[in-house]
Amino acid sequence: MTATAAPESITVARANAPHVAVIGAGLAGLVTALRLRRAGARVTLVTKGVGGLQLGHGTIDLLGYDPERVTNPAKGIEAFAAKHPEHPYAKIGVEAVRSGVELLSEILGEKLVNGSADENVLVPTAVGAARPTAFIPESMKAGVLHGDAKMVIIGVAQYKDFHPSLIAQNLSRTVLPDGGKPQVRAVMVDFEARPGEYDATGLNLARRLDDPEVRKIFLEGLKAFVNPGEVVGLPAILGIDNHDEVLADARAILGTDVFEIASLPPCVPGMRMNNRLVKLAKDERVDYMLGTKVVGATAGSDGKLESITLHTTGHERELKADAFVLAAGGFESGALQLDSHYELHDTILGLPVKMPEGVKTEDLTHGDYWGDPQPLFLSGVDVDEDMRAIHDGKPVYTNVFAAGGVIAGATRWQEKSGEGIALGSAIKAADAIAAQLGVTAAERNLSLIHI
Repeated sequence: MTATAAPESITVARANAPHVAVIGAGLAGLVTALRLRRAGARVTLVTKGVGGLQLGHGTIDLLGYDPERVTNPAKGIEAFAAKHPEHPYAKIGVEAVRSGVELLSEILGEKLVNGSADENVLVPTAVGAARPTAFIPESMKAGVLHGDAKMVIIGVAQYKDFHPSLIAQNLSRTVLPDGGKPQVRAVMVDFEARPGEYDATGLNLARRLDDPEVRKIFLEGLKAFVNPGEVVGLPAILGIDNHDEVLADARAILGTDVFEIASLPPCVPGMRMNNRLVKLAKDERVDYMLGTKVVGATAGSDGKLESITLHTTGHERELKADAFVLAAGGFESGALQLDSHYELHDTILGLPVKMPEGVKTEDLTHGDYWGDPQPLFLSGVDVDEDMRAIHDGKPVYTNVFAAGGVIAGATRWQEKSGEGIALGSAIKAADAIAAQLGVTAAERNLSLIHI
């Protein structure tokens, strides 16, 4: 009789896999975590809050302005990087951005990520501006602006962050790249998310429309306001958990195409993307630690970061890992801070913060808030081409990387480059870590088996 060895336990294999701690639950943090899990690493994602995705529009901006409007973001990134060697794109490169978009498209599907890295489209904003972006959810496709467009923008009186008349007026006088102007008019209707509620959020309205009976009544009531040949623009309230069904019903009942316009943050399309990515990360066995703040870090004697100290549920604990990724955002999240003495800090790992070249500390901010960007917002963590955090050209720690808004050198909101930087840096950091830790194909295959 011959004996066969029992297969190695998946749990044991996972426990023995290289361990990476990712700090931050925005787009950069979640994509880094998923990329590393699919490479075979064990990943712990640490976040004090729900992440910045919920503040976003649910679109993927690669490069919108340089400083003029960019039509081809992939080519634009290459040209922009050549002109701005201190920008993150100069180190990330366009191929990593493409890889990031491909991964996100694979993960989320065309319902949430629809477009091309080689073409920007124009979509209306909540104030009626035409905003360039590369990828949009399917619910915004019918709202892509062109000169022959005929639209009716329908607002909800109980939703104070959406003003259809303002949107219609501004869009109607916008000359588009094809030389035309869209024909746009406005309608306001009543719809109470809850009885007597006159200050509803987009999320409250979206949750109500998840209910089939409620949305049938709502949509049937809109039919009378739609003229033949018009597409219908609504605030981004077409469901949260049952979005696909709500969008399909809206098209069927209204008898025309329907599109959403992203409102002020927090924004429902961003929430949909966030919810999907968080669920997927958990499904793929990323250890997701919400409500956890990093309050300290311990360096080893070998040039590596050894552990971070976490404060959660009223106590502190130490988390050791083989590599760490700082993906906690920039000044907007509190990861970067300018104190009262005009000193810059990384508030999480204490990494050196790089200022714009040639700018004095006292000149980091200026009083012309409608003029040039504040130099402060070009500050951040400096990185090499592997996204390893560096200072004076040398790694601060050989196993600490950065991704997303914490990286120095970009005015993401002005360039419309935020998601591109997040995705590209996530890919570069994750792949560099996988190579450094020597993840094997066997480990990769085991990591995707759920228990």
